[in-house]
Amino acid sequence: MKTTEVVAALIWQDKRFLICQRPKNKARGLLWEFVGGKVEAGETKQQALIRECQEELAVTLSVGDVFTEVTHFYPDLTVHLTLFDAAIASGTPQMLEHHDMRWITPAEINAFEFCPADIEILQKIKNGV
Repeated sequence: MKTTEVVAALIWQDKRFLICQRPKNKARGLLWEFVGGKVEAGETKQQALIRECQEELAVTLSVGDVFTEVTHFYPDLTVHLTLFDAAIASGTPQMLEHHDMRWITPAEINAFEFCPADIEILQKIKNGV
């Protein structure tokens, strides 16, 4: 099975980070995730992340270093997820695609049901890595 390259943003504001709830009608609907999406042909991972956040949240990101990378095997696809530290350079997040979005603290992670690919990443955030 081909691996899908996916990028996501770890956006902090004060001591909270942004999570988004997937639309009901998509795969893994209503699970929580980091904002981001697939890398298109010809894009760098950073370009893909900037484009996805403009499409999904109407914000312009300043993309920093890679926070972590994980490969996850779902029944229907394999994803290689690169999570970048990022900041909102301009704009206010709007829900253009997601069902909901929240700013949460690491202590609140367990209150949300996340996509399985994010579990390992969330553990690192909880551990303050």
